Amino acid sequence: MIELDDIDRAILRALSEEAGLSASVLGKRVGLSQPAAWRRVQRLEEAGVLAGTRLDLDLAKLGFGVTVFLGVKLGTKGRVSLADFERAVSAIPEVQTVEHVLGLYDYRLRVTARDIADFERVLRRRIMTLPGVGNVDANVMLSEERLSGPL
Repeated sequence: MIELDDIDRAILRALSEEAGLSASVLGKRVGLSQPAAWRRVQRLEEAGVLAGTRLDLDLAKLGFGVTVFLGVKLGTKGRVSLADFERAVSAIPEVQTVEHVLGLYDYRLRVTARDIADFERVLRRRIMTLPGVGNVDANVMLSEERLSGPL
C-alpha cells in the first residue's frame, strides 16, 4: 500500500473531477510545478492507485434508454465453472458490468439496451442461454444519482 500525503490526495481529488487535466494545470491547482505534478502522477500510476482514465458517455443520447440490473443465480455450479460464466457473459456487449457478489445471487449485471423490447431480446437470446444460468431477477433503473469525487 502506498503512503499518500495531502498533495497526493489533492491530485486524486482534482483528477477525479477532471481526469484529462494536463500536468501543468494540475500542478497549478495543487501548488506544484509541472514536472513535480507529472512525477507525482507517474508515482500514483506505477503504484496502481491511478489505473487509467475513464470516459463517461451519455447512454440516453446515444440511444440506449434502458438500464437493467440483473441478479443471476447459477443453477448448475458443479457443471459450469464461475470462470466459464464470467467469460461468456463478458462477451455480451450490452452487459456493462459483471460483479461476483455474495448474497441471494451469484452475480449482479448492469445491462444497457435501447428499449424494453431490446432488453428482452438480450435477456432471452443471450443471457438466459449462458452456461449455468438458473434464476434471474431484473430491476429497471429509473434514475441515477452519481456521487463524484474521491473516497
